[in-house]
Amino acid sequence: MTQRTGLDRLDRKLLAAVQKDAARTNAALAEEIGLSPSSCLRRLQRLKAEGVLLKTVTLVAPAALGRTLSAIVEVELDRHGEQHLRRFLERARGETAVTHAYAVTGEIDVILMLRLVDMAEFHQICERLFRDATNVARFKTMFVTQTGKEETALPVP
Repeated sequence: MTQRTGLDRLDRKLLAAVQKDAARTNAALAEEIGLSPSSCLRRLQRLKAEGVLLKTVTLVAPAALGRTLSAIVEVELDRHGEQHLRRFLERARGETAVTHAYAVTGEIDVILMLRLVDMAEFHQICERLFRDATNVARFKTMFVTQTGKEETALPVP
């Protein structure tokens, strides 16, 4: 996959449209964008092949799965270096409740975002990720009390 840098006006309209609702039929997308269905489909296939469109997903309401507890965890590693960071991120990726894992700059090494069923699940994750021989010096957890914005779509200029 090669990353494309030059997107034309129709590519941008198509990207904005599929981010709003990727479940629409190709014919509906084509009509909205002002393309023939075959041209629309070719553009979508090209954008996927070029790595512009990463994947198509369905967003599920967390409450429908009982995942009503959200947490943001700041993690400071004990030992630094690429191999230690990579190892921790691999462990974090293995946790299904971890929805985002970012290596960051500054005093903190990693930020994790979690969607949890309850505090018992949180404590189990803490045991696996932050205790004993996990290379975590310290971690700080913030539980989300209100969501001001939670968006997956990127702005399309």
